[in-house]
Amino acid sequence: MSWLKDIMLNIGIKDLIDIFIVAFAIYKMYILIKETRAEQLLKGIFIILFLTNVSKWLELYTTNWILEKGMTVGVIAILIVFQPELRRALEYIGRTKFLSKSFIEIQREEEEQMVDEIIEAVASLSRQKIGALIVFERETGLNEVVETGTKIKGTVSSSLLINIFIPNTPLHDGAVVIKDDTIKAAACLLPLSENMQINKELGTRHRAAIGISELSDCLVIIVSEETGGISVAESGRLMRYLDVKALKDILMKTEEKSEIKQGLMAKWRKKLYGKKEEE
Repeated sequence: MSWLKDIMLNIGIKDLIDIFIVAFAIYKMYILIKETRAEQLLKGIFIILFLTNVSKWLELYTTNWILEKGMTVGVIAILIVFQPELRRALEYIGRTKFLSKSFIEIQREEEEQMVDEIIEAVASLSRQKIGALIVFERETGLNEVVETGTKIKGTVSSSLLINIFIPNTPLHDGAVVIKDDTIKAAACLLPLSENMQINKELGTRHRAAIGISELSDCLVIIVSEETGGISVAESGRLMRYLDVKALKDILMKTEEKSEIKQGLMAKWRKKLYGKKEEE
């Protein structure tokens, strides 16, 4: 392992910057081609490169010659066949503002966009008086609740949320569980609150929202099927008769608290492990 030690000693700041740039470029390229035809093509190229090196190592000269010539012709074929993907990649690079926004600003924009999608869905459901239960998972895991429903693992969007809660559809009856920007599951069963002081006017949907908020640190949005009223349950408490603006304020404050908490946890871990290393 002495060679590894020599490499580590000879790595400078410029080398680390170079490695980071290459790793970032590969990551962005993978995100761009993920779940497209280009992803399968890339896998094929890696396989051919692997076989080319193996044939060279085993001294299979004819096989190696064919593979090398095939790769030369293949590059031209790739440029022709995958012209739309290459154009999309170049357009994406042109639209990306690497130097104008920090990672924190990009993350906040994504969070605000997600909140807007949820607000749009809730407002639409409220206008149509379609009942809904949307649970936001935080630190406390809700896998037991997720297991009672149908797993989706889809990106949060207003159209998807609205379609889930449309009456007489397979997933409309139950709760949706959201973690970060992903809808984990729909048609989930929630435990009802056993609090006897809850207003008798509240139905099963509100009692279920209060019940899950009593057992975890989640936040729950409720849309009443009878009145279209919007409510939020948190820590066993219910906030009723909210408008769209008030709901957005609550969700944005929730996201800000989550960011602050994650930052504090990171500092705490760094401080803790730093002390252990010193000891």
